[in-house]
Amino acid sequence: MTEKTRLPSLRARQTLGRAQREGTPRADLATVVGRPSGYDPVARLIQQGESRVASLLPIRYQRMLTSPLAFYRGCALLMADDLARGPSTSLEVQICGDAHLSNFGVFSSPERRLVFDVNDFDETDQGPFEWDVKRLVASLVVASHYLGHDAHSQETIALDCAREYRASMQRFAAETRLNVWYAALDVDAVMTDLKGFLPDHAMQKVDNVIGLAKGKGTAKSFERMVTYTDAGPRITPQPPLITPLSESDADSLSARQLLDQVLEGYGESLSGDRRALLAQFVPVDAAHKVVGVGSVGTQCYAMLLVGRDADDPFFLQIKEAQESVVSLARGMSEAPSGERVVSGQRLMQATPDPFLGWHTMRVGDRERSFYVRQLYDNKAAVTIEDLSEPLLAAYARACAWTLARAHARSGRAGEISGYMGKNTSFETSMATFALAYRDRNLDDYQALQRAAREGRIVVAPGTSSHQ
Repeated sequence: MTEKTRLPSLRARQTLGRAQREGTPRADLATVVGRPSGYDPVARLIQQGESRVASLLPIRYQRMLTSPLAFYRGCALLMADDLARGPSTSLEVQICGDAHLSNFGVFSSPERRLVFDVNDFDETDQGPFEWDVKRLVASLVVASHYLGHDAHSQETIALDCAREYRASMQRFAAETRLNVWYAALDVDAVMTDLKGFLPDHAMQKVDNVIGLAKGKGTAKSFERMVTYTDAGPRITPQPPLITPLSESDADSLSARQLLDQVLEGYGESLSGDRRALLAQFVPVDAAHKVVGVGSVGTQCYAMLLVGRDADDPFFLQIKEAQESVVSLARGMSEAPSGERVVSGQRLMQATPDPFLGWHTMRVGDRERSFYVRQLYDNKAAVTIEDLSEPLLAAYARACAWTLARAHARSGRAGEISGYMGKNTSFETSMATFALAYRDRNLDDYQALQRAAREGRIVVAPGTSSHQ
């Protein structure tokens, strides 16, 4: 091997990572920077809503006002703004962009194995690795506070999560590239891993929580979503969360025609075998669908297809891509791209949806980009309210391992592990940041409450936040 082609060793990569501390000391990552004079978090959220369906924004605000934790789920842009103004490393990887604790969950792999992974990539982009860690750790502190845990418990869970991320990244740095690429945390592995961490009575609670998530299968979701009529299976309206398509949209192309074109074009982003499988399904109905908290107001549709016969339903979700909060906060605006979302998910997830794809098309005078995935595939999230303090700590460890693996797939585990080092400096900074950001999140939540009282925003009556 020539000198020119010799690859740097793990030790050399870690040395490069340690050198990052000169520009961005680990202690600096604890800082929650002040905001510019006149920065109005409510105005920022209103501005973000200008690109969304206006009639759905009251539902978004209602969901965000449910609690400080629900608000945190919807405020990814505000946090990205804060992170962009603060100290950051140049250790950039593919990040989730919105790695809060509810954006991890259980779903079926293509091999029909239940796995635990990151499951929301609307905001995925290239960015500093620590942005995701801060988003995750702060979400755990906000959740711990919401569940009534004391300040010491909140700090402990933040430290434990960041420590698990650091330890996991060190292990991934020493693994081969293929071992990192194929690493996945299946549900059985979660149970095995936690046996040495929790007493038997707590393990039974973990088993119960995972069992609840596993029980929310595709069949039950289909029962709620499908009504059988004389004309065949149709999507069951559940206004205002699931509503029939209107006859036309603002671009003079009917919504159903738009979706049919997206479905046809999206197939080109799939591999040949997936296209052949998709061709065995026939679309029979479509509807508008409200999803999530922060995503409410984006153009999102559910499409019902059937395969063998009317008793073989299959759902796809078609969602219009928005500009990521990462690029918005960094002033690196670019056209919204479904391909960005799909490429990021394929890079970060160990077992991405085989039907995941995208299509970009020109409608009228503007370009619109969509991404497509299965709407249901035994997907389930752990209900945070069901978690006791030890269960939240166990869940945090699983999220931290998963996030470290997702970041390691970008190939910079050596540099990141070198930067974090072997002592507790990194997790101490993450915990300090998270505790301070809990307070900022509460201030922003109260600002949205005031805006609702003063009539600056319109809030819908109580609406379920079920995704």
